[in-house]
Amino acid sequence: MSTDQPSDAQRFSDLWDRYAPRIQAYAMRHVDRDEAPEIVAETFLVAWRRLVDVPGEPLPWLLVVARNTVASHRRSRHRARVLSDELARLHAVVAPDSSSPDELVLERDALLRSLAALTPIEREALLLVAWDGLLPAQAAEVAGCSVTAFKVRLHRARRRLEAAVAATGPDEHAARAALSLVSQEG
Repeated sequence: MSTDQPSDAQRFSDLWDRYAPRIQAYAMRHVDRDEAPEIVAETFLVAWRRLVDVPGEPLPWLLVVARNTVASHRRSRHRARVLSDELARLHAVVAPDSSSPDELVLERDALLRSLAALTPIEREALLLVAWDGLLPAQAAEVAGCSVTAFKVRLHRARRRLEAAVAATGPDEHAARAALSLVSQEG
């Protein structure tokens, strides 16, 4: 290595010293104040990892990396919101009460056994509506059948699930969970 070329650490340090405030300003225009330092840090992490790719005029390149980092953070926040909403919806469908962990395990076991007693077509019909939240017309499209045929499948699945839960015994938790699946509109 010649003495004319700065080391990677020195080059990176120079990039940071010169451009971090500009990347910070960019980040502050696109994300909230608390998230901006994370955008800057991730932008320079990419710069460090790809130091050989950083061009002679690095600001536009760093701004593209920052823009991509902002977009990635937005997608992550969106996925987190969707997951949170889905968990809340599932919690509302089968909300645990103050039961002991043993009771919850027995409840879920009874419900899973009842679902397993259904035919694959009936189980799919029920889960498309109850789990995926589809309307019968949408679920029929997914299942590849007419809306009328799907409604028949769904009706049969609900009746068989009720019967399967009743056959597992007088477990009120499993019955409540199954009833929440079978009593949904559709």
